[in-house]
Amino acid sequence: MVTVEEPTPAEQALSRSYATADGLRFEVIRMTIEHHPDRSVTLRYWLTVRRQNHPDEQWIVALPWEDKSWADVLASPAPPSDRLLQLVHLVHAHLEEWWDTKGHNRRSAKMGRRLT
Repeated sequence: MVTVEEPTPAEQALSRSYATADGLRFEVIRMTIEHHPDRSVTLRYWLTVRRQNHPDEQWIVALPWEDKSWADVLASPAPPSDRLLQLVHLVHAHLEEWWDTKGHNRRSAKMGRRLT
């Protein structure tokens, strides 16, 4: 019998689609968290990015997350809500920075791969 683990509150919150203040929409198709032995993680997103007057774009984006101070929030079955909200805000900011810089920053460009 295969046991399927319930997603943590952080996985659930980080998997939600959202829109930015300037109308960009990140629709999360799938999201995984890869935990590394040094307590860092890689957040991997399968996204549809929607912008007004532009065709939708599908991407896979790997966000390295080396700030180990969030390991407890990522793994906890009941993280403090303020810390969880702060983590979600930081990850969204990181995704938006990737989107804004991928065209002219080599490091950002390597984080994502366009599917369509």
